[in-house]
Amino acid sequence: MSCSFSKQEHILQQFKGLTNQISPKFERCTGISASRYELLSQLYKTDEINQSTLQKAVNIDGAAITRHLKQLEANGMVARRRSASDNRVIFVSLTEEGRKQIVEYRKENEGFVKQMLHDFSPEEVDALSDMLTRMQTNISEY
Repeated sequence: MSCSFSKQEHILQQFKGLTNQISPKFERCTGISASRYELLSQLYKTDEINQSTLQKAVNIDGAAITRHLKQLEANGMVARRRSASDNRVIFVSLTEEGRKQIVEYRKENEGFVKQMLHDFSPEEVDALSDMLTRMQTNISEY
């Protein structure tokens, strides 16, 4: 008995395949995992942020963000401090080293994205962005 997939199911499989390819290649190209890159990018936009707010912004679980931040702190890229008024609250900020590193990572990221979208016209990039945004909206409303 044969099993055939619809075009829509095939698209989902293509997305899964892309995700599986992008993560390790992104890390090899930039020297940092996509999750840590996203954390550093969020921190770059602000002076200091509550760890819980950062967790929601990057959409990862509490244990994972703690692991990432501890490692980034050990590497001198982030600083964490507890709130004086509530010991349960942790604030996170980039160190000067972290700011310097994220600028370098962003340059590497630009090259990675440029290669990924090689031979795409500006109109195709715009159309793809619009379609992906619509898909994100559709998934969030599911």
